[in-house]
Amino acid sequence: MGRNATQQEIPLGEHENVTVPYTWLSENDVDRLRATRAVTVTEGRHGYLLKARALTGVLQLDRVRLVLRPKFAVPGTRLIDWLCYAGGQREPDETLRRWPLGRDGYAGLVPTALLHECLVLLRRGLRRDYVRRQRIDTSLRGRLDVEEQATRCFGAVDRLHLRTFEYEDGGWENLVCGAALTAAAQRSTDAGLTRRLLDAATRFPCPPRPLDALPLLARGQYTTLNHHYRAAHAWARMVLGGGGVTDLLNPYGFGAKSLLLNLNVLWERVVRRMAVEAAAGLGGREARPAEGAIRTMADVALDGSLGPFRPDVLLAFPPYSGATTTARFLAVDAKYKRYATKELSATDRHQLLTYIAGYTDPETPLALVIHPSPDGPTQRVLHVEGPRGRLGLIKVLGIDTGTAPSDAVGPLREAIAAFSGSLVPPEPHSPVPPQPDSHTPASCVIPSLPGQHT
Repeated sequence: MGRNATQQEIPLGEHENVTVPYTWLSENDVDRLRATRAVTVTEGRHGYLLKARALTGVLQLDRVRLVLRPKFAVPGTRLIDWLCYAGGQREPDETLRRWPLGRDGYAGLVPTALLHECLVLLRRGLRRDYVRRQRIDTSLRGRLDVEEQATRCFGAVDRLHLRTFEYEDGGWENLVCGAALTAAAQRSTDAGLTRRLLDAATRFPCPPRPLDALPLLARGQYTTLNHHYRAAHAWARMVLGGGGVTDLLNPYGFGAKSLLLNLNVLWERVVRRMAVEAAAGLGGREARPAEGAIRTMADVALDGSLGPFRPDVLLAFPPYSGATTTARFLAVDAKYKRYATKELSATDRHQLLTYIAGYTDPETPLALVIHPSPDGPTQRVLHVEGPRGRLGLIKVLGIDTGTAPSDAVGPLREAIAAFSGSLVPPEPHSPVPPQPDSHTPASCVIPSLPGQHT
């Protein structure tokens, strides 16, 4: 690492830590790090101890460049597929899949995707509409603004304050694109990309301040006339920090001259869409927010909230024939962890058993854990049993992140299909004989599946 403060780069993996000398970070740098909440900053004997959290991307500070690397090496050619899939956007073409990651890593894909979609709009031709304008003219065009005329002109007849509607490309759809291109150009560290962003921004109208476009996005309505702007606006939301794929980018990111990508949130969004679409094709649906929730009631109210236990995705299916229950539930939990090579932690097993006890029928006590698997799909089943019999089954499924989402969903779809197909109540499970020692703890038995190493 060079000693030039403007060139120092600090690589840091998710949930890892590094100690840097006090001279490497200015007071402004420390304030930015604490504001973004991407890392925790602690003063130590030899310098600042930086500990990364769940965000990845780049933090461009005054003296150093902090590169937060993900724990899973998802190829950049595939990450764009997963971003589009999580946001419900159309699949990118082959040109987009050849994007290099560059110095900004995964976060650099976002302004590049925005630029691509805006160039598509420019080639098609920007939408024009009647836009309200306030203007001063010497002849009457449009409607006279009586209040402005009376309070500002003092009887002058050669200056008329008018309200007109001009047919131009200054509609909210184009203003959003111009604002996002301008904001992305201001924060980009790639000189070539910055130049292309600025060139495209000059061809769109732009509000005085880029963030003024956020209220336009919030109020905007889509019709058949402007539906083709949706893809560009999805990337614009991410760039402007106003949502998109539910804040995949940290909302404080651009304030710190950065782009930060929350891969935990991305994974949850991907798993939710996969599970809901698979269930819909099998007669199921996503459970409503208040449907069958596990709640905790306290006899004495203390500070804090006792919210309901809720998995990342709760699927609902029709009940058994003749059953009195309103629905059969299946809990699906997304875990952005290395469960392809590690066993499910005790904390996660407890969490899944809570979902099984609260949401599922005793005849089918099943829950699913979905984790990324860069080396190909994996699956195994955990049989959790105790002295009184079976407590539950936990299927641990690895989704291949090296392929497109539509191709990787296979193991999850098969598991949901197996659950939804059991509309006839299965035979009761024979209990495990009591152990001689009544204090024998519950066991977690992990069978080996054909061709699968556990």
